[in-house]
Order: sequence, then structure tokens, then C-alpha cells
Amino acid sequence: MFSRSVQSVGRVSPLITQRFAGLGVASSLSGLRLANMNGASNIFAPSSFSSPRRLYHKNVLDHYNNPRNVGNLPKNDADVGVGLVGAPACGDVMRLAIRVNKDGVIEDVKFKTFGCGSAIASSSYVTTMVKGLTLEEAAKIKNTQIAKELSLPPVKLHCSMLAEDAIKSAVKNYRSKSLDDAAAAAKPAQAAGAA
Repeated sequence: MFSRSVQSVGRVSPLITQRFAGLGVASSLSGLRLANMNGASNIFAPSSFSSPRRLYHKNVLDHYNNPRNVGNLPKNDADVGVGLVGAPACGDVMRLAIRVNKDGVIEDVKFKTFGCGSAIASSSYVTTMVKGLTLEEAAKIKNTQIAKELSLPPVKLHCSMLAEDAIKSAVKNYRSKSLDDAAAAAKPAQAAGAA
């Protein structure tokens, strides 16, 4: 009974059929259809829903479902720079940390993002971009590169801008730490030279 009252785009699981049939709600579900988006979880949507469906591009889904470099780096380490940025309009928050070796090359990157799928995918993708780059190269990354690779729609461009801002903020934080460390190291040397 349930499978007849539902238009199936994907395969209807026998378990779902049994659960809904057992609840006696199959007849009230006649206005719903089951959609399966490329292996994603099954989604119920009213068949009278007239807005076009927005589907994420496969690159966004890949980075969202399998995010790379998730985690933290200790912000107090001298070789770590941290960028924390947010978008007040949508509430997305991105924290990106870079570990830089003595040659000025980013050798490790970690991120944590609170936001939509596009924000998480943008964070994940930018970490794959910057690993192995110099600070100067990483600071030149533009949101358009991220948006193009992920095929972000115009309404999601702010997510790629957050990723650009996060890497620039992390580079700036690392450089300010390096300057502070250099200044602190120079003070004892100057004091010893004056004596």
C-alpha cells in the first residue's frame, strides 16, 4: 500500500515501507514522494512543492561528506597561525589553522566550520589547496578559485569568501607571531651587546 502511494525516484527500502505501513499513515502520505539524491539520505518532499530543487555539485558533496583536514592545531605554538572568521548574514563560522615550517611552507592545515554544506566544503577544499604552499602563495588565494572548483552558485559565494578570509587571517596571525618572536629574541641580544 505504501509503495503505491509514493512515487519512487530512488528504491524504497522495505524497512521504510514496513514502518510507515505499521503506523497506519501510508494513506496520508499520498502527497509525498521519495527522492534519493546520488546516494544521499532519503528525503521526503511534498509533490506540490513548486520551487526548483537545489542540488549540490558533486565536488561540494565530496568535500562535505568526506571533509579533509578536520581538527585543531595548538594556537599557542610558535609555528601555528590561526584564522577565525564569520559571516553575520548567515551565521557561518570558520576556524582555520596552519602549521608553517622554517622555510615558510605550510606543512599542515586543520579546520573546523560551523555552517552549511558549502561552507564546510569550502573549508575542506581550501585546506587541500594551501598544504605545501608558501605563505605568500597561500595569501594570494581568491574565493573565485574555490567557488569555481566547487561550482558554487551565486547565493553561496559568501562561503568561498569566508575560506579566503580564513586563510588570509591565519597567515596574518602567523606573521604577527613571528614578528613578536623575532622582537623578543632581539631584545636579549641587544642588551648583551650594550653590556
